[in-house]
Formats: sequence, structure tokens, C-alpha cells
Amino acid sequence: RWSKTMVGYGPESTHFVIELTYNYGVTSYEMGNDFGGVTIHSTEILSRAAQHSYPIEKADGNGSVLTSPDGYKFYVIDQAPSSANADPLKSVELHVSNLAASRKYWQQLLQMKILAETKQTLLLTYGGNQASLQLTQITDALNRAKAYGRIAFAVPSANQPSLHEAVTAAGGTILKPLIALDTPGKATVSVLILADPDGHEICFV
Repeated sequence: RWSKTMVGYGPESTHFVIELTYNYGVTSYEMGNDFGGVTIHSTEILSRAAQHSYPIEKADGNGSVLTSPDGYKFYVIDQAPSSANADPLKSVELHVSNLAASRKYWQQLLQMKILAETKQTLLLTYGGNQASLQLTQITDALNRAKAYGRIAFAVPSANQPSLHEAVTAAGGTILKPLIALDTPGKATVSVLILADPDGHEICFV
């Protein structure tokens, strides 16, 4: 048995949301070093954390970091979002073992736009006011362990077949080929699940 909760700062159609999954009977997960954390712009989070005596640490560089009860990092930049309609959740960070290989996969194959790049990081987006994806190369061997998740992107169904074909032609990993899933009482959805060079799971739905 399992249950899930979707949380975010607005509807899924315009905001990045996080799916929290609880598996009954599972008391712990082995965490790896594959997930870097989430960055949020907010002028309220740190004051609320202080009111509840929640531990606040200084992050390397700019901002502060809160660690969830399960060990996930939330980096808080103490400033308001760029506009009233902007998602406060600015970016999601994944760790990678080879930034050049990840750049080729995410930018060239998956067609994400590069916003910024350094020797160790790559910031990508699919556009607009959407949350961005940060890829950071780490020196330690990448370990996904047992607590890893999956990142998902909503795309027009008409775009999925060509993406499936492009990944197949490039010799990329397809964890679940394009399939239509019927759910009673809900619209049929088409799902394609891939894995990048480091095994990070990516769902296009």
C-alpha cells in the first residue's frame, strides 16, 4: 500500500510541484548523493522556521539551507519571487558525474535551453517562468542508493513520439516506452520514462 501528496506554490499547470510518496511498512530509505536539493525564493520561510525553532544553516555562497526530516535540502534565498506570477520554487538540483555528457543529453537530446553555465554547473529550462533544472558535477562517485525519485515534465502528447524516436536513435535509455494509461474517471495520459547518463529518471507526460 502507498499514498501520495502533491505540494507546491500553485497549480501543476503553472508551477513545479513535489510528489511526496509514503509506502506503508517502509520505515527508512538509504539516501545517496544524487539529489542536490531545491532552491526557493521567499521572504517568509526563514522567519517561520525561526518561530518554530527549526534549524537554519548558512548555505555555501548565497542563502540559507533547511534540511527536511528525511534529509532533503531546501535552499532558501531571502527575497521575493521575480513577479507576482512567478513560481517561488526556482530550481531543482541533480548531481551528475560528467557535466559534458549531461549537457549533451539534456540540451541537445531533450532540447532544454541553457540559462547559465560554469565549469561545474549547468542551469537549464524549458522556458517562461518555469522552475529551472541545475546539474552539478560532483567529484565523489555518484550513488543513487534507494531514496531516489523522478523528475517529470508535462508536454503536448504530439511531441512524445518524436522524442521517443530521438532517444532511441541516440542509444539512450528508455525505462518505459511511450504508453497510454487509462484511469477510470480521468483523462487518458501518455507517458514516456527515460534515464539520463547517470540514471536519473525523467518522465514526459
